[in-house]
Amino acid sequence: MQGERLRPSLRSIETRDVERLIEMDEQITGVCRRTFYERKLLHEPGDFRISIGAEVGGVLVGAILGTLRQGEFGVPEPIAILDTVLVDRASQGHGIATAMLEQLSRNLQAFGVRRVRTELSWEDHQLDGFLNRRGFAPVPRRVLEMTLPVLPARAGAPGHGKPA
Repeated sequence: MQGERLRPSLRSIETRDVERLIEMDEQITGVCRRTFYERKLLHEPGDFRISIGAEVGGVLVGAILGTLRQGEFGVPEPIAILDTVLVDRASQGHGIATAMLEQLSRNLQAFGVRRVRTELSWEDHQLDGFLNRRGFAPVPRRVLEMTLPVLPARAGAPGHGKPA
């Protein structure tokens, strides 16, 4: 029943969850983003990875993934950057994302983090509404992007033969 609150078990996301994350994401987006999740869980070095997953009946039904950075764009305070908020389609509307975000917030506060940031598509009204109801708001920053032209592959370039 839509709206009935489920009581998920919350835990960190582990490498063993990669296939389930790929499955949930593809179910929602219609696109297989295997490389994204494999890099995120199996290969991505660098910033401290943050995550929380929700299980119901022993099955992973939701996940929040991101990174904890010690400053961003010249601001020297820790900030959590969320790049994935994912709930299995059948579990949406049952408090799963709220439970995960509340627990993640408590975890981050314990580490002295006071800000959480994410980006979303202008067309993602469902996620926008959810995040707004949880206290997220636009910030006075302008995000800029530039599309680079695709260059022809050349021998010796990274990913094309010899390592760089």
